Amino acid sequence: MPRIALGIEYDGSAYAGWQQQAHARGVQGELEHALSGIAGHPVNLTAAGRTDAGVHALLQVAHFDSDTARPEHAWALGGTAETAADVTILWARSVPAHFHARYSALSRSYRYRILNRRMRPALDRLRVCWARRPLDADLMHRAAQQLLGERDFSAFRAAECQSRTPLRRLVEAAVERRGDTVEISVRANAFLHHMVRNIAGSLLLVGSGDRPEAWLGEVLAARDRTLAGPTAPPQGLYFSGVEYPAEFGLPSMAQASGRLGAGPP
Repeated sequence: MPRIALGIEYDGSAYAGWQQQAHARGVQGELEHALSGIAGHPVNLTAAGRTDAGVHALLQVAHFDSDTARPEHAWALGGTAETAADVTILWARSVPAHFHARYSALSRSYRYRILNRRMRPALDRLRVCWARRPLDADLMHRAAQQLLGERDFSAFRAAECQSRTPLRRLVEAAVERRGDTVEISVRANAFLHHMVRNIAGSLLLVGSGDRPEAWLGEVLAARDRTLAGPTAPPQGLYFSGVEYPAEFGLPSMAQASGRLGAGPP
């Protein structure tokens, strides 16, 4: 059966997360309902990664199977027209049957946005984490470099995490300031439950001067979640992209700005 991959953008503020739940609204369910109407049969979506309640996506990737013949742009435009305004299908691509949104992924990326000013946000209150105290973004960046490589991230793993191993390979970690916004960007082969938010919560302690730069590496080595910082709020977190082998011909992570067209490249 033909397989279709989708690039998806969503504001997670009104959702209980990506996964559809029996008594809560999920992004997955919103999209499956819309795409089932286009396909004329029930559609089941598989995503590159699950996001928690309140977490957003600049470029989530999911796939589904359908023997209904539709142009690629029809899946994107038609599906978007049938979803709520806080979910958009950026693109749709036909992919080989062996493509899998989760298992074919080489890496995944997240961004964590912090509004660093004295007064709380009004317009972006559901899309940023607010930090009142001044943050040293350069210090945060240097501290984050201690996390690079294949490491045991038990210190940044939620207690309810179901992964069989705490080992993950973090290949990029950067912290940058743009005016009043401090942005944390990370890329890894995969992430543990709450791993990015726990790293962000710890970096906030470093950036505010409550902990020294070397402390983050010490926490990592200790493998003890109780020694790390608090879990940062979900509204600042964005699933920002997925990297796949070139053979699948999917838009790259560099195109995850929301300016992608719905039709063929």
